[in-house]
Amino acid sequence: MPSEAPGHRSASPHAAAEGVLLHASAAHQPMQAHAHVHAHAAPRPWRLAPALRASVAWHAALGVTAAVSPPLWPWALGAAAANHLLLVAGGLTPRSSLLGPNIVRLPAAAMSRREVALTFDDGPDPEATPRVLDLLDEAGTRATFFCIGRLARRHPALVREIVARGHRVENHGDSHAKATALYGPRRLRADIVAAQETLADITGQRPRFFRPLGGFRSIWLDPLLQQLDLRLACWTRRGFDAAEGNAAIVYRRLARNLGPGDILLLHDGQAALTAARTPVSLDVLPRLLGTLREAALQPVTLADAVPPA
Repeated sequence: MPSEAPGHRSASPHAAAEGVLLHASAAHQPMQAHAHVHAHAAPRPWRLAPALRASVAWHAALGVTAAVSPPLWPWALGAAAANHLLLVAGGLTPRSSLLGPNIVRLPAAAMSRREVALTFDDGPDPEATPRVLDLLDEAGTRATFFCIGRLARRHPALVREIVARGHRVENHGDSHAKATALYGPRRLRADIVAAQETLADITGQRPRFFRPLGGFRSIWLDPLLQQLDLRLACWTRRGFDAAEGNAAIVYRRLARNLGPGDILLLHDGQAALTAARTPVSLDVLPRLLGTLREAALQPVTLADAVPPA
């Protein structure tokens, strides 16, 4: 989210060639033990988002116009700039599908089963994540954890514990740097691949979903996700618990108009602190789980609710 800190830099493979498998942590199990997770699924057929196809056609038309009628070039330049601003606005709107497919609600079949998805970002955190797992266990609930690659290498046992307790680990990038949305295609791909290989090595499961920091993205993200057989998954609503330490306010934001198919965003890492200096998500979660139970809403993982593409 906008207020999230990128954290400390750690050793990173970003300068290495694309596709290099990352083994930066001594805690990683040997590649032979997880060789099956490195077999990439065949990439989905690459399709340019409709808005980007229209943008390409628009630029071509503007170029022809300026070439045929040179006096119109200032108008053409202004029209091109307006188009760029529209694409930027789409990238800065987390729930937008302007730049490509974006899962912000569960599919109709999951809605009919009254399913919702609890998702946690920015972990693993050695203090907060185990407590979140305990609260989920007490409620008999499963969730999805979007983990940061460099933190997963720091706490691999905790990542394995998430999976061992029946939850799913998905890709939240490797560096979690604020400038990630400004990366060029090579650097962005390296960041996503580094986290993908790290999480696959640790858990034995390849993540199926990717969530960028804050939901912000560029025109490069959708083509890269298609190449890597990942799907963009943002949210229906969030409590802004990375910035707001008042549990009542965070709860109200999440519970307002809560219904089947919702994808809810909380943080197990980098959550704001309450007056008692505890992560606010830990105060919100028990009440939210109670509300879901009273509304007969069933939390599931994204992987269980969303069929493979």
